[in-house]
Amino acid sequence: MNKEGIIIAVDGFSACGKSTLAKQLALALGYTYIDTGAMYRAVTYFFLREQLDWNDEKSVKEALTSIQIDFRREEDGSLHTYLNGEDVEKYIRTMEVSESVSPVATISAVRRFLVKQQQALGEKKSCILDGRDIGTIVFPKADLKIFLTADPEERARRRLKELLEKGQSVSLAEVSKNLTERDHIDSTREDSPLRQAEDAVVIDNTVLSPEEQLAMIKTLAEMRGA
Repeated sequence: MNKEGIIIAVDGFSACGKSTLAKQLALALGYTYIDTGAMYRAVTYFFLREQLDWNDEKSVKEALTSIQIDFRREEDGSLHTYLNGEDVEKYIRTMEVSESVSPVATISAVRRFLVKQQQALGEKKSCILDGRDIGTIVFPKADLKIFLTADPEERARRRLKELLEKGQSVSLAEVSKNLTERDHIDSTREDSPLRQAEDAVVIDNTVLSPEEQLAMIKTLAEMRGA
């Protein structure tokens, strides 16, 4: 599939640390990291900013023709999401976007639009992608598939810490409610629902340190040819 290296798919529930793991693993292996979740967040942010009715199929399809998403490495080494040339990284991580991203992600036109871009970005590169349907839909023949999970309470605490560090005023109850709703929407949507691929390696990282998790998955990747 990939002449330059392997493709690694990281799927799982919200706030399981998929993006953190994928970024660390990409750095450790010298691979390209593709943040598919940020792509859905960027589309959601665009819809919210334009006050678009995403239940209107025609409006959605027209809006998608005006969206271009790419990733750029900043001076501090962090990867930022750009929407039509604008750095929207801080805007797409707000609770407002979090509360709307799962409904937007159920829209078939949005999924087709982004899956096509994700496949184009990853098909000729040694890359790592994280999301909810990477190992089942985007790259069903990925060389290594990881499915992350963690205790719901631990996931809520992690997400709350992340949001508070970014200066957002939210409560643990609000975050927990948001994660529960997103899990339900992501797992029950008709188009590309969140599910574990049959050949995925399942890792519960509730009590694993980031270092332990990275070492474990890096070993798995190297065994597959990374």
